[in-house]
Amino acid sequence: MAFSKVSAKSGKTYYLHSRDVTLRGGRQQTIYFFAQDVRPGALDAIPAGYEVMENARTGLPMLRKAR
Repeated sequence: MAFSKVSAKSGKTYYLHSRDVTLRGGRQQTIYFFAQDVRPGALDAIPAGYEVMENARTGLPMLRKAR
């Protein structure tokens, strides 16, 4: 089951995903994003060292490094 977060502002459910991308310099990087549906690349848990926060203006959840 994919990790989900319900937005406090809109009440919509978002699911956490990850994807490996290649940057312009050729370096590989993993990106994390939330989507309203479950897609390939959905994660079951938050990666170690990260926490979920919610954008106060838009209500969209985001990952940030834990403080």
